[in-house]
Amino acid sequence: MEDEPRLAEGLRVGLVADGFAVDVAETGTDGLWLAREEPFDAIVLDLMLPGLNGYQVCRILREERNWTPILILTAKDGEWDEVEGLDTGADDYLTKPFSHAVLVARLRALLRRGARERPAVLSAGDVRLDPASRKASRGAVALDLTSRELALLEFMLRRRGEVVSKREILAHVWDFDFDGSPNIVEVYVRRLRDKLDRPFGRASIETLRGSGYRLAADGG
Repeated sequence: MEDEPRLAEGLRVGLVADGFAVDVAETGTDGLWLAREEPFDAIVLDLMLPGLNGYQVCRILREERNWTPILILTAKDGEWDEVEGLDTGADDYLTKPFSHAVLVARLRALLRRGARERPAVLSAGDVRLDPASRKASRGAVALDLTSRELALLEFMLRRRGEVVSKREILAHVWDFDFDGSPNIVEVYVRRLRDKLDRPFGRASIETLRGSGYRLAADGG
């Protein structure tokens, strides 16, 4: 979906030459209709579209549980534009101007990965987290979480039902360069339990000794 006809045609010709079958929509409204009607393998989505913008198109598709891989394409280069695009459920982000070879490589990488769930709102049972607004709740009760607790909950929701190690949590919730004690993970898991589980008489976060933690897929 691209609103600049010359650029859209150039992208179409280049992608067809690389073996892709391509449909072009010049408005967000038309693009949303196409994405709903056709089983595309991937979507290249411009943010600055007339009608519905790219953020809106991406969010609507994800709310409808359409997991077609989405590559956002935009002239914007601010980091918060990238954050918003990814938080609405996009899979990748490319800023204009860009190399056609890079675009093709990114698309092929998305096709190899296939369609994966990237919901705009994460959930497990009655636990919900909107990464864009940074709001979390259990049932009808809003949870008062710190930024780090929100990041921990987001990571565990994205991996719900799976065992995640302390090392994985440190890498995603802190960073690879964190040089403090890994026991910080235990501290924040305990804090999250105190807000997410104990007030509700639930036990959604399980400790597996020697392996890590698991957030119940059904919210516990």
